[in-house]
Amino acid sequence: MTAKTIYSGTTHNVGGPNGYTRSADGFLDLQLADPHPAAENFFGAAWSGCFMGAIGVAAAQKKIKLPEAPTVDAKIDLLMEGTEFFLRARLDVTVPGIDIELARELVDLAHEICPYSKATRGNIEVEVNVLEPAFA
Repeated sequence: MTAKTIYSGTTHNVGGPNGYTRSADGFLDLQLADPHPAAENFFGAAWSGCFMGAIGVAAAQKKIKLPEAPTVDAKIDLLMEGTEFFLRARLDVTVPGIDIELARELVDLAHEICPYSKATRGNIEVEVNVLEPAFA
């Protein structure tokens, strides 16, 4: 069986004081003067967006209708030890409208499904927290 490409994202990045990043589809077009923390922010945004989709897939697999959209706050740390750089991540996930134990089950399954979670597994320290929804 051959894998089917669902989507391909293509970006062009230029460094330096007039640096920028642009996606081929025009969706992303940002000025990025050096030095910038864009990579960690982009990675966090991409991972959390994908993770929310994975929660939806997990819910569908379990035949659960989510009453509200989940939220994911991603924190990506760039660390240095000696001369080595590495990443650490924390995902704080809220799945409103369902029991916290069921939310934990869906989040655990989503962490197995999400391609970003798969790509980082065993490569960086990752903490995934399931939070109670805040009430306004």
